[in-house]
Amino acid sequence: MRSKTEEIAKKIEELPDTDKALLVDIILAKLDQPDAELDKIWAEEAAKRWASYKEGRLKTLPYDEVMERYRQR
Repeated sequence: MRSKTEEIAKKIEELPDTDKALLVDIILAKLDQPDAELDKIWAEEAAKRWASYKEGRLKTLPYDEVMERYRQR
C-alpha cells in the first residue's frame, strides 16, 4: 500500500503546471508561519550578543574584512 504522501505526489503529477505552482505557494505560505517561541529565543540571543558587544567581550571584524573573506571562497 502506498503512503498518503505518495498518493498525493501521484495526483500532483497530473496537475497542470499553473496548478502545481499555486500548490507550492499554498504549501510555502503554510510553512512560513511565525513561531512565537522561536522569535523569543532569537530575541534573547540577540540581547545577549548585543550586551557582549557593548561590554567589549565580543570580538568583531570590520565589514570589509568579512566581505573579503567571502569573496575569496
